Amino acid sequence: MTRVLNAGRKEPVSGSTRSIVVFLHGYGANGADLLGLADPLGEHLPDTLFVAPDAPETIPGMPFGFQWFPIPWLDGSSEEEAMRGMAAATEDLNAFLDALMVDEDVLPEQVVLFGFSQGTMMSLHVAPRREDPVAGIVAFSGRLMEPDLLADEAVSRMPILLVHGDADDVVPPQSLPEAAEALQEAGFKEVYAHIMKGTAHGIAPDGLSVALAFMRDKLSL
Repeated sequence: MTRVLNAGRKEPVSGSTRSIVVFLHGYGANGADLLGLADPLGEHLPDTLFVAPDAPETIPGMPFGFQWFPIPWLDGSSEEEAMRGMAAATEDLNAFLDALMVDEDVLPEQVVLFGFSQGTMMSLHVAPRREDPVAGIVAFSGRLMEPDLLADEAVSRMPILLVHGDADDVVPPQSLPEAAEALQEAGFKEVYAHIMKGTAHGIAPDGLSVALAFMRDKLSL
C-alpha cells in the first residue's frame, strides 16, 4: 500500500508555477531541512514551486527524523529489510510525483529532483525508471544504488548533476566518479560533476550556485 508523503512547500516568488523543484532529504532529516534552500534559490527561479516531502518512515529514537529506507550499518537492519524499504519508498515517491504533477498541472520536463545523501540515492534510483524523463536531477553527496542494473532498467535518461564534498566522511567522495561512470555506461549523455573543496557531508555555496545554474538551464528559465 502506498504511503502518503507529507510535504512542505514554498510558493513561487512570482505567484505562478512554471516549474517545480522537489527536495529529497537525507537519512535522519526531514523535508524542512532542505526547504530552507528555497529562499536563496527562489530569487533566481521566480516561477518555481519548491516542495519537500518527508521520507515515509520514522526512525526509532529520532522523533523528527525520517528515512527513505533502513541503512544496515547505521541501524542494524538486514540487507533484506533495506531492499524491501527501498522498494516501498520507490512506490511512495512515484505516487507522490505523479500526484504532484497532476495537482500543479506541470509536465515531467518542468520538474527537477534535488536530492541530498539518501535523497540522492532515491532520485538516481527512481527517476531513470520512470516512463517520462524529468528536466534533471541535482544529486548532492549520495551514491548510485545498484549500478549494475541501471543499463537494463533505465527507461528515461535525463541530465544529471553530481556534486560531492572532497572531505565527506559519511558517503565517500569516490561515490561521485563511480556514479558518473555507471550513468555514462548506461547511456546517460549529460552527466556533470562538481567537487566542493574542503566540504564534508553538506552543501557548500559553490555547490549550490552550480546547482542553480544547472536548474535554470534545464528548466529553460
